[in-house]
Amino acid sequence: MDMSFFELLKIEVLKVKRSKIFLLIFIAPLLVVLSGVASLHRYFTPEYTNAWAAMFIQSALVYAYYLLPLSMIVVCVMIAGRETANNGIAKMLALPLSRYALSAAKFCVLLWYLFMEMAVFFVVFVLAGLFATQSSGITETLPLPYVLQWCCALFLTMIPSVAIMWAITVLFDKPLLSVGLNILLVIPGILAANTPLWVAYPPCYSGYLVSRSLHAVSSMNVGDGFALFPFLPCAVAIAALVLLIAITRFGKKEMQ
Repeated sequence: MDMSFFELLKIEVLKVKRSKIFLLIFIAPLLVVLSGVASLHRYFTPEYTNAWAAMFIQSALVYAYYLLPLSMIVVCVMIAGRETANNGIAKMLALPLSRYALSAAKFCVLLWYLFMEMAVFFVVFVLAGLFATQSSGITETLPLPYVLQWCCALFLTMIPSVAIMWAITVLFDKPLLSVGLNILLVIPGILAANTPLWVAYPPCYSGYLVSRSLHAVSSMNVGDGFALFPFLPCAVAIAALVLLIAITRFGKKEMQ
């Protein structure tokens, strides 16, 4: 009898539970937040306004364009690598389960790690920001809803990019090749974000979102310039298409 999707998802979670992926998701948030807050700490004065927004932009801009995507590329390869090692994927496919469901379950695990990394980023940013503002004599109240809103937005805008990463990892089973192709898509993200075609380039979505907050700091209009149309239908269509490719192609070579 075939396993249910939730049973399969539980197995996938258990398989990566003891891996080093969990430690990996701490590296990028710690690196970017602590360095960003440390550099801003010297310039803050008690009269400084929008300190939290400035710290968020300083911390999240490089993180959204490069460090977050790069960390998720590594997570993709590590998740896929657990199946390719010792021909594990062939053993899994020999069981009475759907390879489509198996690929979807792995993608869900990938999204879970993305969610956890954003949670780590949120916690580290808040703690580092509290230290920076208090040590600088800034009395500005922590805008918790503002920080939480942007972290959730970063998570959602990363989903299409993560879907592309997973599709490339499935299509190219050589780790170095899949990592290289994914990095090649990430690198020009900041250039793509400055063109009218940014909506068709998911690797720049999260960085573009943070770039919009640059205007928000001065205008006090959070999210100004980030229109849901045509972004939302385009993002959903691209994510659905590449995820369909990843699900249908997963394990096809081993089944032949």
